[in-house]
Amino acid sequence: LKISRTTQTRSTCPYCSVSCGIIIHSIGDGAKNVTPQVVHVEGDPDHPINRGTLCPKGASLLQDIVNDRRLLKPQVRRPGSDHWEDISWDQAIDEIATRTKALRDADFIEQDKNGKTVNRWESLAFAGGCTDTNEFNYLVVKSMRAMGVTCLENQARV
Repeated sequence: LKISRTTQTRSTCPYCSVSCGIIIHSIGDGAKNVTPQVVHVEGDPDHPINRGTLCPKGASLLQDIVNDRRLLKPQVRRPGSDHWEDISWDQAIDEIATRTKALRDADFIEQDKNGKTVNRWESLAFAGGCTDTNEFNYLVVKSMRAMGVTCLENQARV
């Protein structure tokens, strides 16, 4: 009865790179004044990878989704501070861009010790997640390579 009138949404478990299929059950009729609420998460029996089974982490997904301690906005802990500070998304993006540019400017390697042009940036690494789509990871790899990043990995499976 708990899931008899729920909306089912198929998704991918966000843990490890196995990419198990999950079904997320939510209530709410889609009206503007109704906020959907996730009430149940289970393995997808039609998914070829896990065939409905979930590991303990996957089985506990509901506790991650419905959690009053879940962060919903960016936070930063400034150097020397003992607490986290809420910041806006625009401020977070600006700070990330500023720090990324400063780090790249400081560490970019144009030529190796033999004078060969290499155009690489070895002080930054990127790791993508298993729930990122191939299209997203394609764009990330192109962006990282355009900046000269050599240390990158993704777990594209979707």
